[in-house]
Amino acid sequence: MTEALVNGLPGSLVSVHDRGLQFGDGVFETIAVQAGAPLYLEAHLRRLEDGCKRLHIACPERVLLAQEASRLCAAAQSGVLKIIVTRGSGGRGYQAPDSIPANRILTLHERPVYPPSFYREGIDTFVCRRQLGDMPELAGIKHLNRLEQVLLRREVAATPYPEGVVTDRRGNVVEGVMSNLFILKHGKLLTPGLSRSGIAGVVRGAIIERSEAAGISTGIRDIKLDELYEADEMFYCNSVIGIWPVKSIGATVFDSIGKTLEIMRTLTDDNIIAGI
Repeated sequence: MTEALVNGLPGSLVSVHDRGLQFGDGVFETIAVQAGAPLYLEAHLRRLEDGCKRLHIACPERVLLAQEASRLCAAAQSGVLKIIVTRGSGGRGYQAPDSIPANRILTLHERPVYPPSFYREGIDTFVCRRQLGDMPELAGIKHLNRLEQVLLRREVAATPYPEGVVTDRRGNVVEGVMSNLFILKHGKLLTPGLSRSGIAGVVRGAIIERSEAAGISTGIRDIKLDELYEADEMFYCNSVIGIWPVKSIGATVFDSIGKTLEIMRTLTDDNIIAGI
């Protein structure tokens, strides 16, 4: 299953002059689909709009994107929806013409299936050798320049681990290669600040919001690598995988994933969070 809409029409072709292809000039969202519905769609579209605003791209109307997403996903019991907005076609160099219409591309894909043990017992993980560079102007958004992640994913693929921890040049933990991460320490839920690099995930935001509502103390700040090894628990999350508890990082084995499982239970109404 791979279906696509390009500017609202069935198809899979864009111009070779599209600035998303030429320069990575655009943003995207990756959204889990369950029972014909894109999950967290409003939150994803808000982040898409924010990304377009920060890159000075004319974002398509939210209602239009929502209509096209619903149209594409209506018959899908399960899947992954990707929404891409590029600046459009025009200009040979870096400077774009003053006014060109943005292109919107929606594609629907099979949803990957992961072992149930990833959710019930957790995964083993490691710290990636490659690090992220600082770019505060792009931090938090899902822009199309993802070569850092492409290289990092190759690094993960050469190991037995399904995911890896990514740091910045200061030795601060930023995220997983394809996910955000949290640690639990002395009953407090902590996740790295993302003011210099990384992606502010939609599920990350939902976990923070609902954990606070459930009375779990939460914090967003710089987290040094040593703090991962000293944590009581750790987990990864994103819109497609849901939540993966971590049972070990390197030689450090976590004694429990109980609080992580409790957080997962508070979000089971979303299905994807629990890996259903």
